[in-house]
Amino acid sequence: MYKIISKEDTIRIPAEYMRRGQSLNQHIDRLAASAFEGRFDEENRFILATANHLPLGRGRIIHGDGAVYQHVRFDALLFCMEDYEVVEGAISEVNEFGAFVRIGPMEALLHKSQIMEDHVDINVGMGVIEGRQSGRNIGVGSSVRARIVSLSPDTSDPRRSKIGLTCKQTGLGSHKWLVEDSE
Repeated sequence: MYKIISKEDTIRIPAEYMRRGQSLNQHIDRLAASAFEGRFDEENRFILATANHLPLGRGRIIHGDGAVYQHVRFDALLFCMEDYEVVEGAISEVNEFGAFVRIGPMEALLHKSQIMEDHVDINVGMGVIEGRQSGRNIGVGSSVRARIVSLSPDTSDPRRSKIGLTCKQTGLGSHKWLVEDSE
């Protein structure tokens, strides 16, 4: 789920950062962090943090822009999701169509039809989802183990990414249920 890798990319250094007596290296860390962190890379991995930014070669100036485009190498902490991966998370919100589960820095939807084999009743005001026959329930703060069944990252706005989960398979569901089942 989390990886640290070395990456290379290009950052834009605006003209106002190029002043006599100052090194561009002083600004590269801040500019690279704002350019890369909180976004998906080209392989749909979410970049959480970057460090150890190292400029490679000389920067380029593009006619009419005035900024320097500098190629940099850096270490990146990534949050990676794969189709059908089993993930751990906590329910952050309950609504009429299911629950949102926080997995790492992302929110995923656990639709009411994917929570358990039993029909469910949802009490949005109390933040609880309960099985009609089994009486098992989950609510805001409950920790769950789920499988990713649909993954559609939005590279332009990570908050609009769509991640679908299921808990209807053996070994998945509320951690409380898993403990009960093992006894």
